Amino acid sequence: MATASAFAMSAILADAVAKEGLTDWGPGDFREPLSVLLDDYPGAGLNAIGEHILRSGIVHSLRVRLRAEEWIRRHPEILDEQIAAPIVIVGMMRSGTTLLQRLLAADTRLHCARGWEVVEAAPKLDYDFAGTDPRIAISAARESKSRELAPELFAIHPMYAREAEEEIVFLADAFLSHVPESGAYLPNYRSWLNTQDFAPAYDYLHRMLQFLQWQKRQRGVTAGRWVLKSPAHLGYLDALRARFPDVHVVHMHRDPRTTVASGASLNATLHAMHADEVDPNRVGAQWLERMGWTNDRAMAVRDSWTDESERITDIHYQDAVADPIGQVGRLYDALGLSLTDATVTAMTDWLAARPREVPRPPYGLAAYGLTDAQVEERFVLYNKRFRKDTP
Repeated sequence: MATASAFAMSAILADAVAKEGLTDWGPGDFREPLSVLLDDYPGAGLNAIGEHILRSGIVHSLRVRLRAEEWIRRHPEILDEQIAAPIVIVGMMRSGTTLLQRLLAADTRLHCARGWEVVEAAPKLDYDFAGTDPRIAISAARESKSRELAPELFAIHPMYAREAEEEIVFLADAFLSHVPESGAYLPNYRSWLNTQDFAPAYDYLHRMLQFLQWQKRQRGVTAGRWVLKSPAHLGYLDALRARFPDVHVVHMHRDPRTTVASGASLNATLHAMHADEVDPNRVGAQWLERMGWTNDRAMAVRDSWTDESERITDIHYQDAVADPIGQVGRLYDALGLSLTDATVTAMTDWLAARPREVPRPPYGLAAYGLTDAQVEERFVLYNKRFRKDTP
């Protein structure tokens, strides 16, 4: 059982400061959301390993924040970087968001955040941009260790060092995200989040994208537009657009009976890494509620956009799998981008060489106390608007 002292904010902040030798946390108040989160962990039923993993992750987030702010202090031109017209892929888990992001990442005209960049966005302060980035090898070693020590998790949610990766970590580093509830029972934090303005999280995301883009320029990478991806953005399209007014959203769709079961499977696996006793029915009920809440918000925000047809491209999972290049062509038409022969070749080559996922453990709604009828009822409006007949 986790102890309150292990998650004392003063001690956690002090650990990060001691490890980095820095004290400037930068703008934005992350302390309130962090405090609510830390107060909930002692009642989460964590075991010793879970306590260590989660506490260490929080300290790591704070260290990245401290180090990033020192880079910005030394190089204030970082904040002059323009994050122009990002392409942001959203959709429920297992709806094809990763496939599309990594496919678009083959286009050298587009920026993406690679796995090694996401894990440690701020390099050490003595980093030399002229050499090979040591973070690549560190991230590759972490990938290998994950395959070895957590094969079930890697099968469900593989993270590759050199592939495009989602930027949800930056929302999590602002401590305004649904990442913590995916890995532990946090009813108070979960409820508190539902009432919060996520603007500070998107401000931090913007700041970190500026930092990453500046780093890319130091390495000679000059792409002009970001392709981002995270299912987490689906519930916050209003905050996303407020921070990135020229965003183009790609909304991926798949039968909720499949996506909800997959998300519940991932969450149950994460819970089991941190606690000895996990109630799969509770995990399933909470995930169904969260995904319903998320999609209701997404549809409401979409309805409020008078230029929705210009700002959003809808793509169905089965279409993306059956004809990925064709769906990219549809998207590029909406974006006003040319789908060049070189880009098609790069994307086709990536499809042929992409990492092959290891088989996932079997999962289904029943394992998490859910039925098809429950999911159909919760997503009746979504299904009427978006779902095709096949899963």
